[in-house]
This record gives sequence, structure tokens and C-alpha cells, in this order.
Amino acid sequence: MNTQSPVTTDFLGMVLKMQPNIIVSDEQLFDFCQVNRDFRIERNHLGELLIMPPTGAETDERNFNLTGQLWIWTKQDGTGVGFGSSGGFTLPNGAVRSPDAAWIKKARWETIPVEQRKKFAPICPEFVVELRSETDNLKTLQEKMAEYIANGTELGWLIDRKQHKVSIYRPEQAVEELDNPLTLSGENLLPGFVLDLSQIW
Repeated sequence: MNTQSPVTTDFLGMVLKMQPNIIVSDEQLFDFCQVNRDFRIERNHLGELLIMPPTGAETDERNFNLTGQLWIWTKQDGTGVGFGSSGGFTLPNGAVRSPDAAWIKKARWETIPVEQRKKFAPICPEFVVELRSETDNLKTLQEKMAEYIANGTELGWLIDRKQHKVSIYRPEQAVEELDNPLTLSGENLLPGFVLDLSQIW
């Protein structure tokens, strides 16, 4: 007999266990998110719903600076489209994730039907950033970064403001750890993009 509680807590968030008894479709998940806009809601590859409160104002201000820098480069470069923390993507493994910042090549983005783009687009971004807030579980974020890479992300940054460290994720490579870097390079994927971390720490 399964006596496991259907709800578990993860710091200030909750994990709602659904399967095998309840299967939430992509459409139902999108509608659920629309009527619960005060929360950040994701779905992992097991079908569990991850419900997190909004970030604090300070973290959101840092994230605004991050996405602002990415937006400027994206407009100048013109080869892709950028996203902030409110956008959700359905990954190949079935998870629905919302990175704090993301970028997708325009040619790939434009292959997705417009109606699908209006919801949780079925695509894994080539580039993702997760910005750790004061209450974020580091192990949970590390697992998310590994999931992005396993599903097609080519470059990922996990920016840990608490420890002033950055973990750089790339396919088929060990995670690179940087201690208190001043800048980050978009490498060959985002040529010429340099993130200034001075206003993010």
C-alpha cells in the first residue's frame, strides 16, 4: 500500500504528485497556470507539478538586468529570439520548464506553429540561464540544468548569487565552475554576447 503523501514541500515551494491516478494534459496545465498567475508552475518529467511562489523583489531586479542585457544583444544580432522568466517550454522528455532567461535560434522558433507558440512551445532552448534566489534549492537547480542539456540545450548558466559562483553547462562536457566572475561569454552560440555580472551579484 502506498502511504506517500500526495504533497511534498521543497523550501517555499510544493511538489504535487499526480501520476498514475491523474494525468494533466498540456492544455490543462496551461489553463491551470493562467488561473494561478501568482505562482511559478512547472511540470517535471514524472508529471509532478512544481509550484513556487514569486521571487523576491531583489532577485527579480537582478533578473530584469540579466534579461535586459540578453534582449539588447538579441536585437542587435538578429539570429534568434529571447525569453524572460515567464515563458514556459515543453521539453522532449515531457517536462514543462521556465528558465529565468532563454534564447532560441529564429529558424527553429519559426518552425513551431503560431498557435503552439502562444502556450508552452514544444521546444528546448539552445541557451538557458537560471538565477538562484535566496530560497532556491541548489541541488534542484543543478538537476534542472542537467535536464536542459539532456534535452538539447547547448549552453547553460547557473548563476548562484548566494555563493558568487557560476556553473557552466555544455553537452558531453564536465560542468565548469567559476568563482565570482566579472563577466560571462556567450561563446560560439551567442557570438559577441558578454553578460556583465556586476549588477547581478
